[in-house]
Amino acid sequence: MPSAPRVGSLKPLTRKEFYDLTVVCRQYALDLARFDQHRVNLKECYMFNNWLTELRSYDQLAGPLRTLQPARPIARWQIMVLETVLWVIVAAALPNYVSRNVATVILFGFTLLIVSNLFFPESIYGTTIELLQGRVLRIVDALTHLLESGALEFTEAAYFHARENLQIAHDELRQQIDLAHRP
Repeated sequence: MPSAPRVGSLKPLTRKEFYDLTVVCRQYALDLARFDQHRVNLKECYMFNNWLTELRSYDQLAGPLRTLQPARPIARWQIMVLETVLWVIVAAALPNYVSRNVATVILFGFTLLIVSNLFFPESIYGTTIELLQGRVLRIVDALTHLLESGALEFTEAAYFHARENLQIAHDELRQQIDLAHRP
């Protein structure tokens, strides 16, 4: 797990970089809406982790994003491949150590474990798109709080445009998260 950047290595967050982040948040929120919310997308997890590391390198965002956990890029197929490889190893090695009946029971149990993996939600072992949307929503909220605090001293036009970008991102993320919980 990557650690937070040291205080001395933090770079200042300029108004242009902040404005660019609001545009990125807006676009990222719209992009995440294209994916199945209950599935893990490895590429999106890696992109989020890289982006989170970049965000934590800014002095004014390091504190609010300190507790935000990186995404877990673990997909169902990876777990199933690992379980299958272990099953093959156990199937090859087990008959040398235990009786045939015991080996059959153990391999049958292992097979049930592999099949039962299909019934577990992917959010147990990986970060689904819905969970990524929740994390991006926390980032949007942190940026909104920073914008409304007036610490960056935006002009009125730039303030409202940045606020509009963050509001659109917030609304899109809330809508997608709410849709994921409807029957």
